[in-house]
Amino acid sequence: MPARPEVSVVLPVRNGAVSVAAAVASVRAQTFSDWELLVVDDGSRDETAAVVSAAAQRDRRIRLLRRPPRGIAEALIFGCAAARGEFIARMDADDWMAPQRLELQSRFLKQHPQTGLVSCRVVYGGDPAVTPGYAEHVAWLNSLDTAESIALRRFVDSPVAHPSVMFRRSVMERLGGYRAGDFPEDYELWLRWHEAGVRFAKAPEELLVWNDPPTRLSRTDPRYRVEAFYQLKCEYLARWLKAEAPRRQVWLWGAGRITRLRFRGLERHGVRIAGYIDIDPAKAGRVLDGRPIVLPRDLPPREDSFILAGVGVRGARDLIVGQLLDKGWREAEDFLAAA
Repeated sequence: MPARPEVSVVLPVRNGAVSVAAAVASVRAQTFSDWELLVVDDGSRDETAAVVSAAAQRDRRIRLLRRPPRGIAEALIFGCAAARGEFIARMDADDWMAPQRLELQSRFLKQHPQTGLVSCRVVYGGDPAVTPGYAEHVAWLNSLDTAESIALRRFVDSPVAHPSVMFRRSVMERLGGYRAGDFPEDYELWLRWHEAGVRFAKAPEELLVWNDPPTRLSRTDPRYRVEAFYQLKCEYLARWLKAEAPRRQVWLWGAGRITRLRFRGLERHGVRIAGYIDIDPAKAGRVLDGRPIVLPRDLPPREDSFILAGVGVRGARDLIVGQLLDKGWREAEDFLAAA
């Protein structure tokens, strides 16, 4: 068997014959050569296996692992278990990595031993006019460029693009890797590792083209539905609130039905919502679900309260954060953005 590589690239795929050759070619074009590529074929019915087998015949660093169709989480678990590298990098079959990606990310981890995972800025590979939401999400991801901002905004959404990450095998062995369930497997892993104190970082370079095909799992798989994100988020957020704001009453900024439903999971995990904050004057003074509704001008006492910014309307988060900061509330100490 060849010597153990420094980096293992894990690429799960199902029916990706159209794009997987380009993804594999981008790995082969890396300036860093000490890698292995594990392509986990999760029950493809097209020519995916043939395409990858042909590439493996040309390059012994490529390994094709075939298995019955069980889903991306199971494929990632299988691929990571087979990986031999000190560092594990993710890649998807419809994306493309820049030639210096593995070199720069592995160098970063070696130079920053306190960091457990490093991502990078990504280029949006879709059409912003057709899917402006994804384009804006990429812009938001790229704005989280420090370990502190990644940790601070992790309850808003997944703070790193999944196929852009490289992490230490030792972190996975110590804290566990991917899990399969009714939740987005990457977001669950990031929340669990953050909770355990793993430091995330982001390389300043754009090292991945993150494409947005219609068959993307985040569009088609029920594990990535909005409700699944919030169920998972509430579980970890509740534990964070109990640890970081144990004696404060939790107020939710947003009294609309959707916001209340999304954060109902907090109460299932033992965190009671004391009241709601809303900009609609018609709601001020009302009692909803036994909880008062107040306007932003009538915020509860800062010393006794903790506010969750839970309004998911585009642009609302920045407005709420700005208002709270102007009033002297401190992010992560007195309030947190969670939508």
